[in-house]
Amino acid sequence: MKILKIDHLGIAVSSIDDKKNFWTDALGLALEGTETIEEQKVTTAFLPVGESEVELLESTAVDGPIAKYIEKKGEGIQHVAFRVENIEQALAELKEKGIQLIDEKPRIGAGGAKIAFLHPKATSGVLVELCEK
Repeated sequence: MKILKIDHLGIAVSSIDDKKNFWTDALGLALEGTETIEEQKVTTAFLPVGESEVELLESTAVDGPIAKYIEKKGEGIQHVAFRVENIEQALAELKEKGIQLIDEKPRIGAGGAKIAFLHPKATSGVLVELCEK
């Protein structure tokens, strides 16, 4: 498996509109726009930082994974995403090493990227996303 870089940090927020000002006004990051991924019950907003990004995540449903995360842990860093060269190969390698996966096959995420998550039980409590763009 070849990890190319930290692709983004996912930050769970109750409202992108209410929380974006810190990132744009205080830190001077540019908001690239928002995208809703219906099947994941989330709206995302990406703010580039060099070769990586901050991803703000807002739930579109009370039973969505981001809403559940905020209910349990509050707003804040929800996941770290690593860009990989070949996501299918990376998942196969991790599975062979006995790493617990949430997604055994990639799904489509924001911006059309292929994404898959590793289970936090296998990563010291950190939700890790792999992505291929």
